[in-house]
Amino acid sequence: MNGASREALAAARERLDTLTDSTSVDAVTLADELAAVTALLDREAGLRRVVTDPAQSGEAKAELVQRLLGAQVSGTAADLVAGMARARWSQPRDLVDALEELADIADLTAAEKRGTLDEVEDELFRFGRIVSSSTELRAALTDRSADGRAKTELLHRLLGGRAKPATERLVVRLVTAPRGRSLEAGLESLSKLAAERRDRVVAVVTSAVPLSDTQKQRLGAALGKLYGRRMHLNLDVDPDVVGGMRVQVGDEVINGSLADRLDEAARRMAS
Repeated sequence: MNGASREALAAARERLDTLTDSTSVDAVTLADELAAVTALLDREAGLRRVVTDPAQSGEAKAELVQRLLGAQVSGTAADLVAGMARARWSQPRDLVDALEELADIADLTAAEKRGTLDEVEDELFRFGRIVSSSTELRAALTDRSADGRAKTELLHRLLGGRAKPATERLVVRLVTAPRGRSLEAGLESLSKLAAERRDRVVAVVTSAVPLSDTQKQRLGAALGKLYGRRMHLNLDVDPDVVGGMRVQVGDEVINGSLADRLDEAARRMAS
């Protein structure tokens, strides 16, 4: 998002945090309602343009939202969306993207309140690894011709009772309403949002063998000192990493594996 949309999203996230801090607001219900509004605006291009039209006053757009949603969602959800309609958005689809993000954050907030956010982060990461290693599963979950209910049932069989409710809800919503994103990109985005709830950066660590608890603590402390932020380690094991490890933080790769050093040596010899 650019300019006005970034500012509008930041304001909406602050409002969401204020709402979900209240014990009277059910974050899970709010997530469902925001997801329903996301689906509506994603489907109705004309309505999307109207509620983001810069030529219309903010109050007029907010009143329209209240009339449309007042009987469909809670007053809390309607007020939140109306407030977003008052803001300026660089592109109509930015509002829909923002609503989708708020729905995900609401579910993650519910997990945080239950003390399960760390587990949700780990489960999202592990599910991503399972998908990437299974061509059949990925094909089943990304098949555009497949019925959404069939995908939901498949995910319930895979995750039901094995993952936290927030993990299952987030993955089901991503798979059944990808909105043009790849499954991998969507899972990565969810992991980043989960990390932000703890003001942490996600580091994907690949090693040849599992790291000990002491090694994890030392690595997390070292990376935290390097980046000046608390780190969440997503751990993966790959026997092809002959020695050392590979650490990726965002787009930056810290490569310390023996396999990569050998490849680099071979490239230098060939040049």
